[in-house]
Amino acid sequence: MITRAFVKLLLERMSNPAPLIQAVVGPRQVGKTTGVLQMLKKYPGTCHYVSADDTLTVSNRWIQEQWQAALEKGSGTVLVIDEIQKIQHWSEALKRLWDAQKRTPGRLKCILLGSSALTLQTELTESLTGRFEMVPVHHWSFLETQKAFGDNLDTYLWYGGYPGSHTYQSDYPRWFSYIKSSIVDTVIGQDILTQQTVAKPALFRQAFEILCGYPAQEVSYTTLLGQLHDKGNTDLVKHYLELYEGAFLFKGLMKYSGRVVNTKTSSPKIIPLCPAFYTLAAGRTALDAPEKMGHVFEALVGADLVRWPDARVFYWREGNAEVDYVVMHESDLYAIEVKSGRSRAKTGLTLFKQRFPKARTAFVTRENYEKFVQSPLDFLNSVATSA
Repeated sequence: MITRAFVKLLLERMSNPAPLIQAVVGPRQVGKTTGVLQMLKKYPGTCHYVSADDTLTVSNRWIQEQWQAALEKGSGTVLVIDEIQKIQHWSEALKRLWDAQKRTPGRLKCILLGSSALTLQTELTESLTGRFEMVPVHHWSFLETQKAFGDNLDTYLWYGGYPGSHTYQSDYPRWFSYIKSSIVDTVIGQDILTQQTVAKPALFRQAFEILCGYPAQEVSYTTLLGQLHDKGNTDLVKHYLELYEGAFLFKGLMKYSGRVVNTKTSSPKIIPLCPAFYTLAAGRTALDAPEKMGHVFEALVGADLVRWPDARVFYWREGNAEVDYVVMHESDLYAIEVKSGRSRAKTGLTLFKQRFPKARTAFVTRENYEKFVQSPLDFLNSVATSA
């Protein structure tokens, strides 16, 4: 069993005498609970782990009972509440308890988890502002899958991101059923449609399949709307994409222009946050064509970049010239071309450098991808050139 990077981060934060509430958020079935339990085994103090799945009550009084049980174990106890979104009005109850102990810092430390990432984030930002830190947990990376299962890059591009699906890779119908039923349908049906206002659920489900078909491609909202065969407006598509982003399924990158207004009105570049989504939508022969494999590899690089916590990621295009990814990090600007095997104009980086002379340029290829994914920042600082 591997130990994911967020476990170390969480342990470091829990070692602080009075940390903020730690909210562990991310997609379903990527090991959030497993990682927290690993952290608790390493934590030197006392712990109290509970899950709302284990109770029949949905009252926030249950939270008060668990808070007291943790207090009885002594100062500094870590209270972990899993599946907290299943408790009604949990954020208000937790806010009262947390604020009441401000004059006695360190009495309890608190970690929250929930399978519904969108619901958890909404409640936190609306009721617990200033009292929490996010601990993002992403889909499994190629390096993690390689370490755990020995997969090569091609296998990861076909099936990667969800460790639970590895058992079924040799049986495509079972693999498809697992990803579709246990993850995608559950996220859409339970985490989004039951918690958010979506006027046309059937169209929303269809939107997922459409988005899967455009890995690392720039697509206008009008084009997406047309494929939905809907007479609404583009705000509908934007809303759909925002919901899928909140559930850690996709990211829509905006065009870099140096001007905020242009960035906000640009067409998005669609980044599936799990490479398996394209295989799910297009079928088992989806990546037989090199062009398709190239798009999925380019999308994988984009997904790695958007996980970079203190960077802003864009794409750039002017006419036929394009730059796959533009990354702003502190005072640095990087222009990145992904050598994915698909054909495109070769003038993108040159023209971008003319428009933005301070940019540093770099190439990511299948050959150097492992070095890149270990640390995008270290990789770019070591190879990016200002020439």
